Amino acid sequence: MAKKREKFGGRLAVILAMAGSAIGLGNIWRFPYMAGEHGGAAFVIVYIFATLLISLPVFLAEVMIGRRSHTNARDAFARLSRQHPFWKAAGYLTILIPTLIASYYSVIGGWSVEYFIKACSLSFLHTPADEISGLFGPFVSSAWTPVVLHLFFMGICVGVVAGGVKSGIEKFSKVSLPVLFVLVVVILAYSVSLPGARQGVQYLLHPDWSELTPRTFAYAMGQSFYSLSLGMGAIITYGSYVSKKENILVTSTGTAVSDLLFAILAGFAIMPAVFAAGIEPGAGPGLIFQSVPYVFARMGATLPVLSSVMAILFFLTIIVAAMTSLISLVEVGVSFLMERKGLTRGRACWVVFAVCGGLGTLCSLSFGPLAGVTVGGMSLFDLLDWICSNILLLVMALLAVAFVGWVLPRRVVRDEFTNGGTVNGRIFPVVLFLIKWVAPVAVLIIFCTNFIL
Repeated sequence: MAKKREKFGGRLAVILAMAGSAIGLGNIWRFPYMAGEHGGAAFVIVYIFATLLISLPVFLAEVMIGRRSHTNARDAFARLSRQHPFWKAAGYLTILIPTLIASYYSVIGGWSVEYFIKACSLSFLHTPADEISGLFGPFVSSAWTPVVLHLFFMGICVGVVAGGVKSGIEKFSKVSLPVLFVLVVVILAYSVSLPGARQGVQYLLHPDWSELTPRTFAYAMGQSFYSLSLGMGAIITYGSYVSKKENILVTSTGTAVSDLLFAILAGFAIMPAVFAAGIEPGAGPGLIFQSVPYVFARMGATLPVLSSVMAILFFLTIIVAAMTSLISLVEVGVSFLMERKGLTRGRACWVVFAVCGGLGTLCSLSFGPLAGVTVGGMSLFDLLDWICSNILLLVMALLAVAFVGWVLPRRVVRDEFTNGGTVNGRIFPVVLFLIKWVAPVAVLIIFCTNFIL
């Protein structure tokens, strides 16, 4: 007798789990520096419209694929296309992409653990502010500490997944998401109270339209895709755990709005502090691990206790955010191994840990002992990030909307959207138009901008 497939417990559980997949380092690590590099408030406004008009339809398409197929991400396309060879092959991308991303994503999670330890040990108070930024390079280039922390972080996330959909993922999401929002609000309140923080608030509220370029639109859409975990197989997998009774428009919109809100809160939590410390807002990916600790060190000279507490809370927030996303990536591979290879959840978790842990170890070592090993001038870490962000995610997102918009029969898509006619389908034509025409064009624009402009 086939084992009954696990499901989320209800609408709140679905939104929290999917929001957990979406809300992660993409919001608190990537969004602030992307906004800083591409015009501040102008970027934020474009980002909001891109999420609601383009990314949300893609998100809906992936949820439909998952729920309709009621299987793992790899088999979803094959089952719904009646084993069409092209879609069977395309399904393997949904396993490859999360495996690659989880491998280097966990390395960043390990960095977060290291900086949380530094915050708890008051290292930012005992290190001169001018030397804070210099701590990052020697740490990531060392041979073993980053590797151990990467494996530790990966092990925790795999352990949550081993608990199952309801007992592991759902329970963790119900606790971690509310905690995450509380933490980022506390950090925001502290950040905007700093002397000189007003300039950072204005930077995110007053758009300079002269900063808008074709790249601004492309990067805003790309950031929205990355943040919502689109093209990674995670939303398809989570969609397969959604009950047929749930209104997927409500749950998907709730997820997108939660992700938007958290990204904006993260921006207001970080940018005012960055401006207060006189740091360049477009400092790039090192903004959190190089620039933000400088803020805490500098503020610690006058408010040592408060600065230390906020540093601890800040890096705890990053750890929780990284965990929620990594858990969803791990679940993709675990679901595949359980259904296609017949493994128990526990054994599937060990396989994913071994594969992602091993590949992630190589990514970590690419900053140190393996720094000389490059492809096209990029380290293994940078290469995987570039391939996934600029090629694989876009290809997978394009395949998802093309499949729902052009391959699945319209009656099937409508049936899924309206829960068999029990949900009002008045806006269905609009949603289908966005999936069929707007989203594919947007993905192609991002792709062309990345490689042409």
